[in-house]
Amino acid sequence: MRVFGWQVDRETVARILPFALYMVFLAIEGVVADAMPGIDVRWLYPVKIVAVVGALWYYRALYTELRQPPNWLWATLVAPLLGGVVFVLWINMDAGWMNLGGGTGFDPRDAGGAFNWPLVVTRLVGAALVVPLMEELFWRSFLLRWVQEPCFLTLAPVQIGLRAILISSVLFGLEHSLWLAGMLAGLVYAWLYRASGNLWPPIISHASTNLILGLWILNTGNWQFW
Repeated sequence: MRVFGWQVDRETVARILPFALYMVFLAIEGVVADAMPGIDVRWLYPVKIVAVVGALWYYRALYTELRQPPNWLWATLVAPLLGGVVFVLWINMDAGWMNLGGGTGFDPRDAGGAFNWPLVVTRLVGAALVVPLMEELFWRSFLLRWVQEPCFLTLAPVQIGLRAILISSVLFGLEHSLWLAGMLAGLVYAWLYRASGNLWPPIISHASTNLILGLWILNTGNWQFW
């Protein structure tokens, strides 16, 4: 298949499409919130997660990198530890100049201030399980390697160079309202991928960051971080 003159194979589509769906839903949420202020756009989040999961499931046979088991030390110690470090950096790097403006965030409470548990659970599961898998398949497995080698599947993680790491990490940061924290997170996850030679450590680290962040937000009410 060709897109704007670029030959795109199924392996590429499999890593781009789930991420693209996620970003399209983000845009839809913004449009709906502005055009129809009476609509509760929070309920688009479960729809978005279902769509992403559906795409991941459809292309599951093409994610050959997920069949490679990680070294236990990387998976059980290094990755979660660095995920915690990224969390600490994330919540402390929210000064005005470090923030592109993410709005009020995702507040899963009802009008009376009580948690709407379907929203809480969906948001936490989406952030801690679905988003790390989807984003690492796109940012690290695909884009990080593709920047250096268009035939990205032929490039081993250990062969990834500094230029590709910096470019992908900057773009990863700009995806987030906390751009500087996002860039540092991108560097951490890219390093994990290159150093371990396996995609599972950055997935686990990313999941650890998002899980700790989600639990912290629910405990503190800092919804702007969601």
